[in-house]
Amino acid sequence: MNQRQFLALAATSLMSMTVLSTPALAQNTGKEKCYGIAMAGKNDCANLAGTHSCAGQAKMDHDKGDWKYVPAGTCKQMGGMNADDAKKASMKS
Repeated sequence: MNQRQFLALAATSLMSMTVLSTPALAQNTGKEKCYGIAMAGKNDCANLAGTHSCAGQAKMDHDKGDWKYVPAGTCKQMGGMNADDAKKASMKS
């Protein structure tokens, strides 16, 4: 493979990754992370403590470090916290 082919392949790969990641970003528009409301096994991604890094790995209900995406502006009504409040609450525990 010559240098020109390599650069073309690299550029194509980069564009493909950008296109494929765009729907995931658009999916969360109008949503916010709400900490402390996720049920065991129902969190959306990594927790604050860094003990897991994937969705569905919360070990207990309403852990202050686990979160779910909720419609923007509804987190407090659900009894949840934003990231800053969750970090402070986790430090007190």
